[in-house]
Amino acid sequence: MDPFERLTIETPEQIALELPLAGVGSRFLAIAVDTLLQIAGFALLVLLLLFLTLALGSQWLSGCVGPVLFVFFIFFVYWVYFALFETIWKGQTPGKRVARIRVIKDSGRPVNVFEAIGRNLVRAVDFLPALYGAGVVCMLVDKRNRRLGDFVAGTVVVHERRADEVAQPYGGSGAGTSTASGVTADLVRAAREDLVLIEAYLGRRQDLDAEIRLKMAADIAGRIRTRAGVERARAESDDDFLEAVARKIRETARF
Repeated sequence: MDPFERLTIETPEQIALELPLAGVGSRFLAIAVDTLLQIAGFALLVLLLLFLTLALGSQWLSGCVGPVLFVFFIFFVYWVYFALFETIWKGQTPGKRVARIRVIKDSGRPVNVFEAIGRNLVRAVDFLPALYGAGVVCMLVDKRNRRLGDFVAGTVVVHERRADEVAQPYGGSGAGTSTASGVTADLVRAAREDLVLIEAYLGRRQDLDAEIRLKMAADIAGRIRTRAGVERARAESDDDFLEAVARKIRETARF
């Protein structure tokens, strides 16, 4: 029995994606790890200030450099830490990686810099009155376990599965000969954000009418090829192409 509540997203390609939602427990594990890292950062700053004080004299602290450095570091750790990591790590912070959860858009797509900044600007409100009290209440009453920042940015937090835990729905095209040998690094980068969509299609294609299946595969594959700037190989079907791309992403990237 699956212990996770699931978010079902109907994509523009009319494929239903089911993603396991992250609950309060896993999100608190993530914030605990991130908080410990932030505390460690503050401790390192204090040690640095003490060292500079001993090296340069106490008058250094009475100038503008020490206070400015301290204020800037506090701002960076509290406000920039989460948004920066969620932007460059596609919805994850170090704590979220430990808890194996990820922030995504409620459409199933990865977050961009604007969503990452938006959801974290509201973190101060979610923290009220203490220990994320407002955020916890909001998550408990919302069926998607969203805090206030998620409502503002249009995001949800879902569980991430390692590649070896994912049931890969490959080999159903009939040919059974698709390989990743012709899939380049550019194709992998272009298709990575569509991996969930690709695998949802591959898992459901046997249940689709032939005409719908061909059109859907062509739409998804065409979008990836256009983004990567490559042409379709003459002897390669769209199904085989999508299988090869999905395999290569799973082999070379942590999703």
